[in-house]
Amino acid sequence: MSFKKLDSGFECINCGKQVVPLKYTSRNHCPYCLCSIHVDNDPGDRANNCHGLMVPIAIEYNSKKGYIIVHKCTHCGVIKRNKSAEDDNYDLILSIMSNTRI
Repeated sequence: MSFKKLDSGFECINCGKQVVPLKYTSRNHCPYCLCSIHVDNDPGDRANNCHGLMVPIAIEYNSKKGYIIVHKCTHCGVIKRNKSAEDDNYDLILSIMSNTRI
């Protein structure tokens, strides 16, 4: 897997909010609703043509990486994991964690 840094802002297609670049790594998801778009095969490559909405279905905690958001594509069903960002909605993260049944 190769990582391509692509740190740009965007308008979230789920909640409509303007999302600013992170400035320290590539922005993967909306910090407000935690949704993403299925556009990458490998981080930052923009090589996937699905473009389905990736919704957060679970949160995992890793002692080295912190919170990991588990996204599932509403179009093709693929599941991907992405590290949370410093400005993510932690109330929503905690809510998802408390409602996740593994």
